[in-house]
Amino acid sequence: MRVLRVAHHAVVSAWRERERHLRGLGDDVRLISAKHWNEGGRDVPLDVDEDAFVVGAGTVGTHPNAFVYDPRPIWRMLRAGPELIDLHEEPFSLATAEVLLLRRLRGSTAPYVLYSAQNLDKRYPIPFRWIERAALRGAAAAYVCNREAGEILVRKGLRGPARLIPLGVDTAAFSPADRPAPGDAAVVGYIGRLEPHKGVPVLLRAVAERPAWRVEITGGGPQRDELAALAAELGVSDRVAFLGFAQGAELADRYRRLDAVVVPSLPTPGWLEQFCRVAVEAMASGVPVVASRSGAIPDVVADAGVLVEPGDPEALRAGLDSVLGGGQWQELRERGLAHAADFTWARVAQQQHALYREVVPAQDAGAARPPQVVAVAYGDAALLDGALQALGDGFAVTIVDNSSSADTRAMAERRGAHYIDSGANLGFGAGVNVALRSLAQRGFAADDVLLLNPDARVSRADVEAMQRALHSGARTAAVGATQVDPRTGEASRVWWPFPSPARAWIDALGLGRFDRAHGFAIGSVLLLRSEAIAAVGEFDERFFLYAEEVDWQKRARDASWSIAVATVDASHIGAGTGGDSTRREALFFASNEKYQRKHFGTVGWQIFRAGVIAGATVRALLTRGESKDAARRRRAIFLEGPVAYAERIR
Repeated sequence: MRVLRVAHHAVVSAWRERERHLRGLGDDVRLISAKHWNEGGRDVPLDVDEDAFVVGAGTVGTHPNAFVYDPRPIWRMLRAGPELIDLHEEPFSLATAEVLLLRRLRGSTAPYVLYSAQNLDKRYPIPFRWIERAALRGAAAAYVCNREAGEILVRKGLRGPARLIPLGVDTAAFSPADRPAPGDAAVVGYIGRLEPHKGVPVLLRAVAERPAWRVEITGGGPQRDELAALAAELGVSDRVAFLGFAQGAELADRYRRLDAVVVPSLPTPGWLEQFCRVAVEAMASGVPVVASRSGAIPDVVADAGVLVEPGDPEALRAGLDSVLGGGQWQELRERGLAHAADFTWARVAQQQHALYREVVPAQDAGAARPPQVVAVAYGDAALLDGALQALGDGFAVTIVDNSSSADTRAMAERRGAHYIDSGANLGFGAGVNVALRSLAQRGFAADDVLLLNPDARVSRADVEAMQRALHSGARTAAVGATQVDPRTGEASRVWWPFPSPARAWIDALGLGRFDRAHGFAIGSVLLLRSEAIAAVGEFDERFFLYAEEVDWQKRARDASWSIAVATVDASHIGAGTGGDSTRREALFFASNEKYQRKHFGTVGWQIFRAGVIAGATVRALLTRGESKDAARRRRAIFLEGPVAYAERIR
């Protein structure tokens, strides 16, 4: 699978282990990293080493969620046609917005997955709130490093799954030294940023009462001078060493000479510890951990360390006493080593690989079998008989009869179709759902489904071409068919933009003919992928007739599936199934109202309605004959309200 992964933190070579293992699992991962980034209080330049799969991109801005990349490397990577985009940036970040905008401009339909560590349910200012909402709505899935982050994403609108995948540790680099338990002269370590929320003053106050303990502090940050002054004030300057930033082998050596690692993080209204990589590295190094009971730390440390109340020097000192002088050191060392095995990069990569395969299946369940044909019948059985005659043999057919016709039943039996008498006119969407449930009960849920209108004609060869198009893309949910009107021989329009409030005003201004956006494919001949049916769900039965396939395709698009149209020789007679034209018009407009209310809310519907009324008013003034009458009728219907009108004339 070709994966484009974007992660600014990949400047640190050790943190590219995930990608190395993913490539070992067969994923062709291409990685965009920042060229420079501040990690651990120090500016780290990208060192590619032997990682030919990583490309550096310049950045503008230094805040992790308020910077953008040089777009050129991303644009070039998108041109290569990734099958999946993995955004290891927060959903509300400017970098996420940039990548998704470039994806759209490039015309890529590759699904994308998001990452989040944010374990506080924050309401961000505009435009970050808008970025987050749009990113979550279109994401195929997300992965998080703590449980709370996943729950927050779901509450905020994530439609795909949120999988818990921890950050990893290189157990080959972070490994234990062969050493005995410490004596009275223990070495206590802190590793991380020197900032107020990290709680290092709590550590200094805790060790002030234990003159035999020494403290080694690794890292940098804005609190460095303040901490040095506090150490002098407490009289422990001679026992506290500020060692500065370290990475790679140097960092691993610093862990190994420690007797305990302290993570004294403080919860604040705007921040909680989101994972605690330091605790994992310490456990892998055979060093017991004493940490605050805050944020994600308890889940990461579990029973392999000692948890204390945050901000309490006495509680921290007691925790260190129990480890260094209470006989727990060896036991916690062994527990930590065993627990660290859950966080190896190999295991993390396996979970990431499984997520990728969940989003982009390696094989398509229904690709090797002909699709199940579903037809919703109403009225003339001969019309549907002609559609099945054109289709030819070799297909299993399910007919849902909304008119309970003896002729349709007899035709179905003659053709060996599975016949279902719905008992009432349920409408098209509900009729399709009846067929889908029947297919599932009969063991055919893994098959693709061809929706065939009785007044459409398509051949077996055409359906095979449609199915090849359906499975040529990993995330194609549905394929329509090019069609002609047999009465005129002219090509029918099969691509339409999704109806929206803005579209109504585009039409009102007479510009609709210029809007040729490929939003949805008309549903007279529509092939649905089995995996997409499972992911998107059934048709919305609130649409009695019209808009049900539009709604389904919009839901698929919103979930990062794509729609395609195959070039075949199908035909379709518009409104060929007959019926009362006044009733059909009422149902069409009523479905318009329901669709707008569902996807754009009451305000969106009123904007759409106003656009239709304005356009109809202008056409009623400027046109003559049937066009004038149609415009007047449309204006009257929308003034009354299409749903109310449809109910009244029923």
